[in-house]
Amino acid sequence: MTERAIELLQFPDGPGSQYILDIGCGSGLSGEVLSEAGHQWVGFDISTAMLEIAIDNEVEGDVLLHDAGQGFHFRPGTFDAAVSISAIQWLCNADKRDNVPYRRLMVFFQSLYTCLRRGGRAVFQFYPESAAQVEMITSTAIRCGFNGGTVIDFPNSSKAKKYFLTLHTGAADYKPPEPLLAEHESAQQSSTVDNIGTKKGKRKGQRKDFQTAMKNRDWIKAKKERQVRRGKQMGADSKFTGRKRSNNRGF
Repeated sequence: MTERAIELLQFPDGPGSQYILDIGCGSGLSGEVLSEAGHQWVGFDISTAMLEIAIDNEVEGDVLLHDAGQGFHFRPGTFDAAVSISAIQWLCNADKRDNVPYRRLMVFFQSLYTCLRRGGRAVFQFYPESAAQVEMITSTAIRCGFNGGTVIDFPNSSKAKKYFLTLHTGAADYKPPEPLLAEHESAQQSSTVDNIGTKKGKRKGQRKDFQTAMKNRDWIKAKKERQVRRGKQMGADSKFTGRKRSNNRGF
């Protein structure tokens, strides 16, 4: 999912390291992907145990203990971009009397907007509980000065569906990237946030295995090209690259 987040950041083509804030960095798994992509990063997380794992694994980025809902105080314009994997939905929890979701989201997005450079970008993969939660998160980000929206990959798959909030601090005409679609889906089915967390709209035959939906030939070729640009050796394509396996086993 971190690789997908990097794609959605839409950095300009060509070499160049970006300075990225990893929000909810955990044990450093997403940070490792950022490092492999040639970027420098700083991460923070609310879990001491997860950060200790990151330190034991000698991750390349700097990590610190912090609660995103309390805001953060990096210098204005410090980061080129920010990513977050499976974290920001926790800002909506009201598990304590002082944890007011809207207030925590406002503090978070205000801090993020300040620490990103002009034209900076942010991508958050998250698991919403409802359409109302998506609306609250998105509208709060827009209220704090961001442009952007929600990208839903594989919107009709029960397993592969992923939500990404893509934000930009630049021009107001910024448009979110195109989502990933299964082969039978059309672009018109891709951008809705209706029926989140419900079974409405799921029809027989719409479920599709994540591996089949994601790893088609074009996706594999694009990933191999990215690895080659990073200096890694990749095997040559063949007629079997990305080919679906037949379910016919002779009986």
